[in-house]
Amino acid sequence: MTSIIEKRRSLHKNLATQKLRNNTLKLQISQLQALANIGATTCMVAHEINNLLTAPATYAALAISNPQDKPIAEKAMQKTVKNCQRAAKILESMLSLANSQENDKQNIRPVILIEEIFNALGRDFAKDNISVEIQIPDDLEVWAIPIQFQQVLMNLILNARDAMLSRGGTLKISAEDKSDSVCLQICDTGSGIKPADLENIFDLFFTTKKAAKKSGETSSGSGLGLAFCKKIMDEHHGQINVQSELGKSTVFKLTLPKAQSGNN
Repeated sequence: MTSIIEKRRSLHKNLATQKLRNNTLKLQISQLQALANIGATTCMVAHEINNLLTAPATYAALAISNPQDKPIAEKAMQKTVKNCQRAAKILESMLSLANSQENDKQNIRPVILIEEIFNALGRDFAKDNISVEIQIPDDLEVWAIPIQFQQVLMNLILNARDAMLSRGGTLKISAEDKSDSVCLQICDTGSGIKPADLENIFDLFFTTKKAAKKSGETSSGSGLGLAFCKKIMDEHHGQINVQSELGKSTVFKLTLPKAQSGNN
């Protein structure tokens, strides 16, 4: 009997020890996850800020080359102020996202967000032989955090442009109002994505872009943009899917909750 009691005591002691170790490991995992979130967010912030700096940098260089052209100088200043304001909002929003903090969702009109994106980019896609078709009702609304959803759209628009730079094409952005959700589509007639790459397309640091010379600069993918898009859509209880035909087209589909009544 004494032996059985001692064995039970030993077993309970071992269980307590293992439970303590398990709790310690869970705490360490939680801390490591927080560090991983900070690291991923830092990379994503750099990726997004780089997108925003492109337009004002282009206008600033143009203004320096034309010091007597006051309208160009004014436009460069306007682009710089506007994109700095957007960058500040992105930093605040993305840091909250990394900490799993709640941001305020609201009813927003995708057509306005898209218009702001093209204004911020500051380059006419027609100069790259890319025609843009936007088929979204003016009054269509979705339930989302404006700055975060806008960054999803910007990433997809920039990716579509990159896919068509070598030969031109058509970028079509459309939306469909469904019974319980809104589906947006960003479709390009670019180079497409290999079937083997599609299953990994939203993985962090996975990229299909190879370093290439464009206008004297080296351009390559970081593997952050689509991973960021996926994280944002998950946080919004939405979905992002992709269909692609190599050498012909790529379509990204975004599904988001419809606008909430009483929240305008």
